This record gives sequence, C-alpha cells and structure tokens, in this order.
Amino acid sequence: MASHRTKNGIWAAIEAQLREQGIDVESLASTDADSPQVKVVCVSGDMHHSVAELGKSPRGQVVMVRVDDETSDALDAWVESGAVRSRSEAAALFIREGLKVRSAEFQKLRDALGKVEQARQELRARAREVIGAGGSKEDSDDGRA
Repeated sequence: MASHRTKNGIWAAIEAQLREQGIDVESLASTDADSPQVKVVCVSGDMHHSVAELGKSPRGQVVMVRVDDETSDALDAWVESGAVRSRSEAAALFIREGLKVRSAEFQKLRDALGKVEQARQELRARAREVIGAGGSKEDSDDGRA
C-alpha cells in the first residue's frame, strides 16, 4: 500500500508541476477514440538498478536487430560512458526498459495470446471428438491435432 500512495504522491507532484507550466493533463488524456490520446511516462533518472538487475540473470537468448546510425551511435555512447560493457548489454537494457514502459500494452497482448491458445486447445478437442479419440502418434508428438 505504501508504494501505491507514493506513486500517487509522485503523480500528484508531477501534475502540479505541469499545471504550473500551463499544462492540464486531464485535457490531454482522452478516452474518445476520435481524439488524440497521450500516454504520460515517468522514467527514473537513475538506471543503476536496471543495469545491476540485468547482470543478475544470464542473457542466453540472441536477438539480431538492425538499427539506424543514430541508434548505433547512442548505444556506443552508453558503452563509452562505462555505464554498460557492450552494445549488446546497452541494447538489452533499453529493450527491457522499453518493455517495462509498455507493460500495460504487453499484458494485453499476453492476455490475447492466452485466449488464442485456449481457442486452439478447444479446436483440437473438438477435432478429436469428430475424428475419434485416437489420432496418429505424429499428431500427439508435436502437439497438433
């Protein structure tokens, strides 16, 4: 509960500062599909914790990406600063941070994928009912009906 109150307190302070600058967050954020919507993101200035967190777990998955020159230069700058050891570590850090920022959207995607998987399982069950409970060994080996 304390962190919830703290987050609300931080948000209230941010809203107050924006109001002082003549910005009304409520008028920017719209639930109307025809109006532009604004997402307000608060990012911690200190990423030391995120870098330390990244180093605690092995990074065994390889994801190859192509980036533009500006992004490449930015990754190199992070390496040069000593904040991270390599471009790979910098990229992993910012991918992780980006996923955190978009966690609500990511959760919606996971929920939708869960529904798709449930529908697949129901389809397979119905197909087994129609074809018969048997099924070939090949079908059961790869999980397909």
